[in-house]
Amino acid sequence: MDELKLKPANSSPLTPLTFLERAAIVYGDCPSIIYNNTSYTWSHTHRRCLQLASSLSSNGFTRGHVVSVIAPNTPAMYELQFAVPMSGAVLNNINSRLDARTISILLRHSESKLVFVDCLSRAVILEAISLFPPNSPRPALVLITDDDQAPELSSPSSLTDDFCCTYESMVEKGDPAFNWVQPQSEWDPMVLNYTSGTTSSPKGVVHCHRGVFIVTVESLIDWSVPRQPVYLWTLPIFHANGWSFPWGIAAVGGTNICLRKFDGPTIFGMIKRHGVTHMCGAPVVLNMLTNSPNNEPLRNPVQILTAGAPPPATVLFRTESLGFLVSHGYGLTETGGLVVSCAWKPKWNQLPASERARLKARQGVKIAGFTEIDVVDPKTGASVKRDGLSIGEIVLRGGCVMLGYLKDPESTSKCLKDDGWFYTGDVGVMHPDGYLEIKDRSKDVIISGGENISSVEVESVLYTNPAVNEAAVVARPDEYWGETPCAFVSLKEGLNQKPSEKDIIDFCREKMPHYMVPKTIVFKDELPKTSTGKIKKFMLREIAKSMGSSRVSRM
Repeated sequence: MDELKLKPANSSPLTPLTFLERAAIVYGDCPSIIYNNTSYTWSHTHRRCLQLASSLSSNGFTRGHVVSVIAPNTPAMYELQFAVPMSGAVLNNINSRLDARTISILLRHSESKLVFVDCLSRAVILEAISLFPPNSPRPALVLITDDDQAPELSSPSSLTDDFCCTYESMVEKGDPAFNWVQPQSEWDPMVLNYTSGTTSSPKGVVHCHRGVFIVTVESLIDWSVPRQPVYLWTLPIFHANGWSFPWGIAAVGGTNICLRKFDGPTIFGMIKRHGVTHMCGAPVVLNMLTNSPNNEPLRNPVQILTAGAPPPATVLFRTESLGFLVSHGYGLTETGGLVVSCAWKPKWNQLPASERARLKARQGVKIAGFTEIDVVDPKTGASVKRDGLSIGEIVLRGGCVMLGYLKDPESTSKCLKDDGWFYTGDVGVMHPDGYLEIKDRSKDVIISGGENISSVEVESVLYTNPAVNEAAVVARPDEYWGETPCAFVSLKEGLNQKPSEKDIIDFCREKMPHYMVPKTIVFKDELPKTSTGKIKKFMLREIAKSMGSSRVSRM
């Protein structure tokens, strides 16, 4: 068989952009996007993406150029996930909640040539551009208008000299018969995503067409997404390209329900109005649903995929009691989506609800198309015991792991090591049944008197307190023990009597070893979070540090 070689017919580059073409053929007259009073079919979306890609190409944006987007989950944001790479350029979604200084740094680091800007982000992008050094190349700006929000800001007539044109004008000028730019190689860069920076400064993660294709298809298979689902966009598309689901929903001809912003009542309203079947979100979204004032049990079940932070078992239980079918996974910006999922075994359905929730809180096993996961001793690289107790660093290898960090070979080599593994920086255990469970980020492990304390485990206990809305645990310096757990807590609204610091500590002492019990409780109205719902522990660590050393004489 050695004479059989690769031919053009059997070696076309893999790219998820082809999903849009198929959707236009198979589901052309079916709804693709619904947003307030706007509704498109898949044939409309396909045509609009081609037109926009054509305009980008005719204006000189091509292979290797970075095109950035700052927008919430609107139709334009969805279309840009296809249109930018269809022009040959590299797509860079930027968190719309970042401050001007950070946005300025990211635009300069990526050498972005063009930025699509939502109408409500005009001020922050203009401030970010003003922070560029003198004589530094500046990207062109395109305004995304939205008549449903702030008409005085989104009207085309409100354009200033800072913006070259509007999004819709670029769409209108484009050629609907444009032959979009196919990747020369499936290893060509397709997207550039910056990490959230919860534990360090953001890094530019580069993914290729092949990697995005793989994680998109595998995510659909692993979540068992059927044809033509109704998908509610509660997960920011700017976060790891919405875990690959912009391309995935096109592949199955689903309906994208777009939301600029949302809360619990809005989500329940959209579910009833549009017959939502699927949605994604961090555990904070689950918490939002369970604490919503109109959280009546659903008439029809809704599949919800959660990841981004280890979800407390209590929150999982409360969410499922409302009729949501929760699936739990694990991934990173560096994997482009979820590559580990808590694959559910039918026999577990016979277990008590509390035990089911505990099992579902585990991250799980690798998705079918991923190569391998393990938990290793970071010093030796050897696998830890599969006993659910031995802690090590989570390592991964598979086709959707990033190409590397942009302009940062040192950080790339530190995590993509010569031993063939991607070192995640997450700490976890492997259970005897082969299921992975995250215990912490490596920087979030608290070392108290020589004992390692998982902040996640302490948080899980805090969430079982009926008065607690949110909880995060970090290390506070201690004169005797080195570090002790410090818990930041927000309480639920409408409580007849709010618990004191002593009440929370006593509650914990009844449910965990005394050395793990928080020695300090800090009450806050709301905990600081990233755009995807991860609690900003680095901020809380700084607060705990500024409080000075505690003086705990005994556990």
